[in-house]
Amino acid sequence: MRLLESIVGNINQPEWAERLAGATVDVLALDQWEAQKNRFRKPTRGGVEVAISLDRSNHLQNGDILAWDETTRTAIVAEIDLKDVLIVDLSGLTGLPSEEMLRTAVELGHALGNQHWPAVMKGLHVYVPLTVDRTVMASVMRTHAFPGITYSFAPGAEVIPYLAPHEARRLFGGAEGPIHRQTHEHKHPHG
Repeated sequence: MRLLESIVGNINQPEWAERLAGATVDVLALDQWEAQKNRFRKPTRGGVEVAISLDRSNHLQNGDILAWDETTRTAIVAEIDLKDVLIVDLSGLTGLPSEEMLRTAVELGHALGNQHWPAVMKGLHVYVPLTVDRTVMASVMRTHAFPGITYSFAPGAEVIPYLAPHEARRLFGGAEGPIHRQTHEHKHPHG
């Protein structure tokens, strides 16, 4: 078991890209749920059992270097697979009368909550990780046809730089598990 307690760099930093050229890189493959944790154990692709123990203020980003051995020219690098994200743009609501703006925002919140989709609002955007197939999410948005609201999809890796660590944990930490191909129906407990 190898204890890793800090992030020594990132492969996207020029000095590390140069240093890692020709080095042996062992990948610690993480899903979006695991990447939000700062304490866990997992084997690397090369079979090295590692225990990650980062300070609470540190969270792994794709390409973070967790270990570097200059003598053997070997590194352990985090590779994070972040799911795509639905981005709901609320900027079209800003010109509407207050009552209409509030009604639309509440209806959007109800629609997202009814699907049990985790969401994070930042500025005039709502970010929702894909927890079901993209076509299902697009269908839900089209069905509701919220006036003044547009949406798009983007890779999670493009969204995460805009989020604070606690927002990323809330967004991606609640979206673990496989992407479901269809929504489920709720049965009323009394029939």
